[in-house]
Amino acid sequence: MNDDSQILIARLLTHQTLRRDDKLVKRVLSDELFRAEVDKRLLESGLKLIDNVYADHVTLALHRTVEPKIFGARDIWQNNNFGLTRDGVALLVVLWAQIILPKRERQETHQHADDDQNDLFEKDKPMPRAEDTSIGISYTALLSDFGDKLGKKTRMDMNLGALSRMGFIERRGDVILEGPLLDLLMDTDVLKERIINGALADVFKRAPVAVADPAVMDAAAVADTMLDTSSADPTN
Repeated sequence: MNDDSQILIARLLTHQTLRRDDKLVKRVLSDELFRAEVDKRLLESGLKLIDNVYADHVTLALHRTVEPKIFGARDIWQNNNFGLTRDGVALLVVLWAQIILPKRERQETHQHADDDQNDLFEKDKPMPRAEDTSIGISYTALLSDFGDKLGKKTRMDMNLGALSRMGFIERRGDVILEGPLLDLLMDTDVLKERIINGALADVFKRAPVAVADPAVMDAAAVADTMLDTSSADPTN
């Protein structure tokens, strides 16, 4: 293993996430030979590199083939993602739907969070970074809209604290913002379809307060199969 691949893997294991503009991260995302070497070394340890162009960070996760050997039979571990309870996983999916989906729409249309009108030449601009397009949501509004369905204030505060420690979200006063893992550890291509047309369809069709309890709680069932539980966090 050359020094660069060793250092990159060690830093990812130590820090859990690294920014895409990090020197070695940029190299692993652009240098095919270096990426192949890193992937080979990670696979030998049952790990894989997780990245997507919409996120500002990269991370490591367990390879799917070794997950059952680590977590046990799927019907045992899939409902215990990161140790979160069912209402915690449902809250995670609600936050993902309200923060990540709008952010990706702005990225795909090359709009920044503070843009107030479309630019005729916006399609020719580079896709904006997550930090330039991601808008947080109000804790007060979240509690008002979903508190009764997700355990009320005490449970929601407990789950938000857990999600913050895990790196899914960040808290700044009343605002809940995207954390480095929120757009990395969910299978967006599948989850987006099931959320918009299934578990949380009502969120996008009418006021969130009108969402039926079963629809919100079904978000946890959706996440059971979409959330990558295997982020390599040495603190867990």
